[in-house]
Amino acid sequence: MRGRSKGLMAAVLLLLAAVHVAVFIQVWWFFVHTRRGQQLDTLGLAGNSIGRDRVDGITDTVLNAMSVASLAIATAVIVFIALIRRRIMLALMAALLVLGANLTTQLVKYLTVRPDLGIDPERAGAGNSLPSGHTAVAASVAVALVLVVPARVRGLAAVLGAAYAAVAGVATLSAGWHRPSDAVASLLMVGAWAAFAGFVLVLTQPASAEMEPGAGHRLAVTLLALAGVLLLAAAAVALTVNEPVSAIPPEELSRRRLSVAYGGGAAAIAGTAALVMALVLAPVHRVVLRRTG
Repeated sequence: MRGRSKGLMAAVLLLLAAVHVAVFIQVWWFFVHTRRGQQLDTLGLAGNSIGRDRVDGITDTVLNAMSVASLAIATAVIVFIALIRRRIMLALMAALLVLGANLTTQLVKYLTVRPDLGIDPERAGAGNSLPSGHTAVAASVAVALVLVVPARVRGLAAVLGAAYAAVAGVATLSAGWHRPSDAVASLLMVGAWAAFAGFVLVLTQPASAEMEPGAGHRLAVTLLALAGVLLLAAAAVALTVNEPVSAIPPEELSRRRLSVAYGGGAAAIAGTAALVMALVLAPVHRVVLRRTG
């Protein structure tokens, strides 16, 4: 029975990784390679001009805190937490999650060609911007931290981590650095790597390992999933509302239309962050087990 349960959990995690990759490909194709997708994405980015001056200080603080050095320090701290808990494989998989997600993000960004479809001519020459590197940094660190912290604080860490990843993603939009789909794609990439890391952890579990009692985190999972679904529903409504005017240049649209577009983009980022974290947290008590003996 133990072997059957282990095999089922590994299969679920592998399927979850595949689902993340499939949704990532759909987001990449629609928002990068189709005219309608580029138009909707551009509206979301153009809406950041409303009230940008009010949040410049916050976005600068959030984004400037992310660098190669800060990523290296955060990864070292995460590995250290796992090692002092005597979880060598967990330390390796947490490091793989962070490094893999960020390297893949950069690789996809620089290998992908964004076709010039006559949308957003000011940024057309800048090349492809999907996925967002800053969002990948924030999300990968947040998810890896959820894996390595003790079970009793994992639910709180997941909620705070999802909020941090969402703030980072929305900050890239507010600063004008990235379109909404760039941040959403990064979050999906991190989710795929998290599921793969969990898959490896399940396969390498010692036979004597046990689930920690009361470690299901049902409340946190429910809150994150509910928040994710509601925010993504709001984003879908915003896309539907603005779809008829997506072909109109942003400078010709009303302030209300731009606000809806920006709000929808921000909701899509925050909703994806919450839902990805819920999918990480839900099975984690069966992935990171308690050592015995």
